[in-house]
Amino acid sequence: MFSSSAVLDVSAMVPVFVAGLVLTLSLIAAIGAQNTYVLRQGLRREHVALVVVVCVALDAALMALGISGLAAFLVRSPVLLRAVAYLGAAALAWYAWQAFGRALQPQALQAQAQGQRQAPRQVLAQVLGISLLNPHVYLDTVLLIGAMGAQQPAGAQGIFWLGATSASALWFLGLGFGARWLAPVFARPEAWRVLDLSVAVMMGWLAWGLLRQGWSG
Repeated sequence: MFSSSAVLDVSAMVPVFVAGLVLTLSLIAAIGAQNTYVLRQGLRREHVALVVVVCVALDAALMALGISGLAAFLVRSPVLLRAVAYLGAAALAWYAWQAFGRALQPQALQAQAQGQRQAPRQVLAQVLGISLLNPHVYLDTVLLIGAMGAQQPAGAQGIFWLGATSASALWFLGLGFGARWLAPVFARPEAWRVLDLSVAVMMGWLAWGLLRQGWSG
């Protein structure tokens, strides 16, 4: 998958690993639909391990695709990039509308799961949809991280990918299983309302930015 024509010593591997780790953490830490969903499942303590494993596995696969050359292909296709921008804007606008609707419905703003728990297959379908229909997942993993990883010297691309994947695992593990310490805060409907309103505003702003990108592309 990755070039391995050269063997790096440890002193050369560490900076490459750290570069992948730091870049991924800086991109993944921004609050978004995927992170919000993981946080919600963590607060509800509902199929957290499943959600975390799926998010990390998707990140690892998409970053591998980008580093292997898909990022360079997309950059050379302005029409495809414009289509992605428009589809991304529509998806983000839908996320914003959903978050705004949740903020207006106090009965939906509960930290603990109420009533019947969702089946694992339902949670799996939700996390796959939120992840794979979110254009910023592709922007971060395939384009930005992929392009940076593809620029690494021969033999270092796999190390960069390992650092990036480690960052994804650390982030989602902390977000999903660390959310229980935030439960007292999010036990109040007002905290959920603030979170959802913040997400709605952010998603709306990102959707507008993608629309402008498509128009000017």
